[in-house]
Amino acid sequence: MKKLKLNSRSKSSGQVIVLLIIVLGLIGVGFWWLLSNKQEMTKEGKEFAREAIQRIAVQHDQNFFASHLSPQARMNYPPSAQQEFFLDIAKLGTPVGPVDVQGDMEFQSQFFEPHGNFHARINYPAKFADVNIAISHPVGRWQLDEVTFIPEKER
Repeated sequence: MKKLKLNSRSKSSGQVIVLLIIVLGLIGVGFWWLLSNKQEMTKEGKEFAREAIQRIAVQHDQNFFASHLSPQARMNYPPSAQQEFFLDIAKLGTPVGPVDVQGDMEFQSQFFEPHGNFHARINYPAKFADVNIAISHPVGRWQLDEVTFIPEKER
């Protein structure tokens, strides 16, 4: 009788250990997935910021600008303001040299709700201009939350 009780007790403790190993493995896989997803979103955000600055300030792509505005940015940049914005950019001419984009991504809740602020100084033949953008990825795609274009003041 005593052997039977001891044997069933050791079986249940072995099952608990196996269950604990499985749970720890799942937690490890989940954490790895969150970290790799965060790294991928950071990479995508930086690529989107570079592309956005290139398409807006260098290529003057109004369709890209209009199609990637966030709902709040659409209110800040109605079609007439978009046209004026691109006229101001076009007045400076064609940029000279490569565009260096600086900035980084942040996450609202450690792994989710990425947003970033980026800055670029664009050299034109007569002067330079600073471009600042704020981006986010709320659901499904990257969007422009804020865009500012500040040409160098006349001396």
